[in-house]
Amino acid sequence: MAKTHRFAYSALLVGLLSACSTTSNAVEDAPSTVNATYVTQSHTKALAPGEKVADLFQLNMNTPYVLQKITEHTYWYESGFYATIFYVGDKGVMLFDPLEMRAEPILKSIRTVTDKPVTTIVYSHDHADHIAATGQLLDMLKATQSEDPEIIASQATATKMELLKSGLVKPTKVISWPNDSFKFENLDVELHGFQHAAHTDDHSAWLLVQEKVLHAPDLLNSDQPPFWNFAGSERFTFLEQNLETANALNWDYFNGGHGNIGSHADFAFHLKFIEELKSAVGKAMGEVPFGFGVEVDKINAHTVMLPAWYGEIAKRATDELRPKYGKYYGFETAVPANAEMVAEYLYSYR
Repeated sequence: MAKTHRFAYSALLVGLLSACSTTSNAVEDAPSTVNATYVTQSHTKALAPGEKVADLFQLNMNTPYVLQKITEHTYWYESGFYATIFYVGDKGVMLFDPLEMRAEPILKSIRTVTDKPVTTIVYSHDHADHIAATGQLLDMLKATQSEDPEIIASQATATKMELLKSGLVKPTKVISWPNDSFKFENLDVELHGFQHAAHTDDHSAWLLVQEKVLHAPDLLNSDQPPFWNFAGSERFTFLEQNLETANALNWDYFNGGHGNIGSHADFAFHLKFIEELKSAVGKAMGEVPFGFGVEVDKINAHTVMLPAWYGEIAKRATDELRPKYGKYYGFETAVPANAEMVAEYLYSYR
């Protein structure tokens, strides 16, 4: 990413965080997509499988961060609609994905529950919005601990960072792609990389085996329909396979990096939604003639015709799904863009 683009994105993120720290009107949250049981956030009381944090949108808008105990050792953090997890062991803390511009509140949340050193950081994938706070976090930790944390990433992530000349902090320990594991104290941590990934080519899921917690940012947003462009995925093509692969693993709690704490019911909802979106898009593709809405006698380039076709297909598919799904979080913003991605997929692969 060029420097100007990086600065523009940083400015965008600053604006988002600023907006989320401004008191919001008390608007009722969108309904649960999975009929979830909601509980008041607590960093001392663990969740039962399937429970979710209540009033999450308002908490993101009006509080510095959300901190929820998931299991005996694992905690879930979210601020500005970005989430991650950390594990408190006998000797130290393992943190996944130091979220961009959130080093200070993440460390504050860790210190809420323990004064043990942060000894391990894990990168899920090479997207700056999820790992860019590492450098700031390392600087902050120097005041309280003598050794820097080990930084673990998959070979796919490490290679990608080198190829793209990443300016972010590099991993100090690289494990094999697509499947490998390591020990953090007495905890087994398994890497399950998606050999054919939708979100990005180094996208992966990380299983905290004994905790039964799965961490896979940008795979899905729990308690919501799929986010815009399927959580910023580079392609739709393999998304269903990725969801099915992750869903088949042995876990009770899921962190998708955005949205609420997830369960297998969220995966079932997403797979059903995608099935119905594909059906609606396919139907619209059969109804809408290529170049719909384009006045052909007023153009001097054919390139307007494909986007116009996809746009009308997406509109009709969104209209078809609205009676069933329109009440859910972010439907109007996300579905048209997702429908266009599905149209491109169905047009390309037959």
